[in-house]
Amino acid sequence: MRLLTKRPPIKIATLALAVSMAQSAIAQQDTLLEEVIITGTRLADRSASDSPVPVDVISGSDFRINGSTDLQDMLRTQVPSFNVNSQPISDAATITRPPNLRGLSPDNVLVLVNGKRRHRGSIISFLGGGISDGAQGVDMAAIPSLAIKQVEVLRDGASSQYGSDAIAGVLNFRLRDSAEGFEMVARTASTFEGDGDNYMVAANLGLPLGDNGFVNITGEMRDVEGTVRSVIRDDVAFAAANGYSPVSDFQTINTYTNEVPQYWGTPDVNDDIKLFINSAYEINDSMEVYAFGNYAEREVEGGFFYRNVVGGPSGQRGGVYAGPTVDPLTGLSNATGVPSVLVGDLDGGSSCIDGIPLGGSGGVIPDPTLLAQVSASENCFSFIETIPGGFVPRFGGTNEDMALAAGIRGEINVGDGLDYDLSVQRGSNRTDFFIRNTINASLGPATPRNFVPGGQEQTETVYNANFVYGIDVGFASPLSVAFGAEFREEEFDLFAGDPASYALGPLASQGFSSSSNGFGGFPNDTSAKQDNTSFYIDLEADVTDDLTLQVAARHEEFSNFDGTITYKLAGMYRLTDSFSFRGAISTGFHAPTAGQANITNVTTQNVQGVLVDQGTLPLSSAAGQIGADYIESFGNGRPDLDTEEAENFSLGVVFDIGNSTWTIDYYNIDVTDRIALGANVDFLDALNFAGGGSDYGTISEALTGLDADGIINRQDFLGLDDLSEFRFFSNSFDTSTEGVDVVGNMYFDFLSGSSTVTVAFNYNKTEVTDRGTVNPISDGRVEALEELLPEYKGNVAWSHVQGKFRTLLRANYYGDWRSTANGYNVDAATLIDAQVAYQVTDSIEVVLGVENLFDEYPDENPGQGGAGQLYPEDSPFGFNGGTWYLQGRLVF
Repeated sequence: MRLLTKRPPIKIATLALAVSMAQSAIAQQDTLLEEVIITGTRLADRSASDSPVPVDVISGSDFRINGSTDLQDMLRTQVPSFNVNSQPISDAATITRPPNLRGLSPDNVLVLVNGKRRHRGSIISFLGGGISDGAQGVDMAAIPSLAIKQVEVLRDGASSQYGSDAIAGVLNFRLRDSAEGFEMVARTASTFEGDGDNYMVAANLGLPLGDNGFVNITGEMRDVEGTVRSVIRDDVAFAAANGYSPVSDFQTINTYTNEVPQYWGTPDVNDDIKLFINSAYEINDSMEVYAFGNYAEREVEGGFFYRNVVGGPSGQRGGVYAGPTVDPLTGLSNATGVPSVLVGDLDGGSSCIDGIPLGGSGGVIPDPTLLAQVSASENCFSFIETIPGGFVPRFGGTNEDMALAAGIRGEINVGDGLDYDLSVQRGSNRTDFFIRNTINASLGPATPRNFVPGGQEQTETVYNANFVYGIDVGFASPLSVAFGAEFREEEFDLFAGDPASYALGPLASQGFSSSSNGFGGFPNDTSAKQDNTSFYIDLEADVTDDLTLQVAARHEEFSNFDGTITYKLAGMYRLTDSFSFRGAISTGFHAPTAGQANITNVTTQNVQGVLVDQGTLPLSSAAGQIGADYIESFGNGRPDLDTEEAENFSLGVVFDIGNSTWTIDYYNIDVTDRIALGANVDFLDALNFAGGGSDYGTISEALTGLDADGIINRQDFLGLDDLSEFRFFSNSFDTSTEGVDVVGNMYFDFLSGSSTVTVAFNYNKTEVTDRGTVNPISDGRVEALEELLPEYKGNVAWSHVQGKFRTLLRANYYGDWRSTANGYNVDAATLIDAQVAYQVTDSIEVVLGVENLFDEYPDENPGQGGAGQLYPEDSPFGFNGGTWYLQGRLVF
């Protein structure tokens, strides 16, 4: 058995990943690390180069040679098939950015910490750019990079070994386990444009725990100012040019910047604090107890769209400013009249005009006489009185993440020894939203400007029992028989917002929208749970000195879904000492989360001038089942919510040429019955269908009548009397993804120092093979799934160590892609990173670096004036241009 405190180091020069780099003396304490992997295998001594499936190993020091301090941005640079973007104006997805591995959903990659499943984040990405829509992935931003000893990236399906989600691959973050030493890193950075200032201070401390254990502690504090990459919107420029001056006060409009009225850029990240602890204690030679956990919190804040007052190219904001067409002289409704600014009658009567006529130059000047008349009246009200320039809501949230895992592992003296690992862990992630500089229009002049719309929390508890036993069956190595069980319970909670965030105010019946504008509050607390139990067996052996085989199977049962059985068959054949073939075939799955299966949220929206209560309800609810009956009546099948199914196939080679090591792997991933949010169902139509073709005129009448007829239980529909339409998560479409990964590294002497050249390349293409019939996805989502990400992505890096200097030069290539949100093709781009480090003393290193040296941007948005968006928000490498950074590192 190999205990955590007794693992032997192996030179990183033997690692298979192409991001390994020669380090300065100050970093050499990190370059001696294990090539031994724990991801994708249950063997205690399997190396990455001998794995039958591709596993990249990135040392912590290599991982941190990056211009960014965000974990996901670091992964984007180091792992070509990993993608994440800035997510401006993406509702909750701005707070927890959804990443993609191999172009699949965040739900399709499994994240581990120290080999244990990491709990999900609390955010469901309703706006996920098309690829991540509806996904609920792990919040990797809660992990400080300085806590990482190494990252293992399994680039293959592994559901039969780890369970749900391991379709695109597995990311395993292994924590530092030193019992001594101290490291401190301080960094400051800014963009070439002079915005986006950020700093990070982090420290790691290793302490002994008696003579046989350790406690390793990492803390990080980080703060990132947002950026602005925008132009003035056409409608604002039009209104200003035609004499409507309030729209020129940009700072008042958005409370953030005086450069533009609506800003696009990376969000602000404030008070980003992270703490991770890893520990273990060896009780005796065959038993060890361990524990690790974290606490993290941060606030993320960004902007929303501009709310237009007087129109122009984009029109006025409905439910706030847009009034009916009115007589230009009287302000009373007239179908052949002119546009107007909406006016409300505070006592509900009819003493006020219907709208303030818009005329003058460009048709954007409110009639001054009628505007003065409305302002002078205590009973009449229009938001042009109090917010004459329009407004841009500022949306964000505070996120809190915590987890604790504890276990015992060791060896039982049975036969040749039975290894065991018993553990329990609990983790939670909570987000509390806020939205500022907005209104609940239906409350009129009584509206607050700042709201708390509520929150979401994901909580998971996992119990694991894992065993490994070696049997001598005459192979070149013992047959490793791994088996075990897991019980996992997850809970998803919604917390109600403040009353004003969801209130239906007195002006709602006059065309003013309810709820906090931009992000409506949750009206009720809700909670949902689900659990699953699984059993697995995993066999692996070197059948001969040249042939390794692995077979795994897993059975998983869910409280809310059908059970599933997955399998995996993998192997490696060593043709020579320097050339090997490897391949794998497996099945996988992703089970709907408790949030996806049970989220309930009803908000009031203004749809084409009509107030409509729209909801997201569980398919399993009484209303959801009535909706499913109604959809089924159209003859295309019945909506269902069950597991996504996947089939993976991979084939690759591993070979050495001189002082270089290369891996080339082809993969194909077919995913069926992928989960999606469906189209809205008309609730009244569905209820009338449930009544056998009844003709109720209102929801309330229908619910009362159907209850009296014994068709429904009225208690199952509480709070839905005003619901007009709803949607739910269900299985929908199929995709096929194929690609090639190329990884290589070359080592050589240069001048009087040593150099490493590394290559990492990925080709990835996804095709939607079936759009679905019951719940088909839209043309726009098909386009995003197939064209949003570059098919070709990779990097080449050259690092050199000479004396006290260390240098890095890296070229990052992004192939052409399509900005599906803006409807245009974007050319390929190459970004150059450069870094110079100088070792001042044995303990102090200073680093100066540049990310995107030549200040590359994606192609400008041809429709940039529409919403002020200068660059595409879905750019795979961002849109901030170049960044410089200065870092100091202290080690002793």
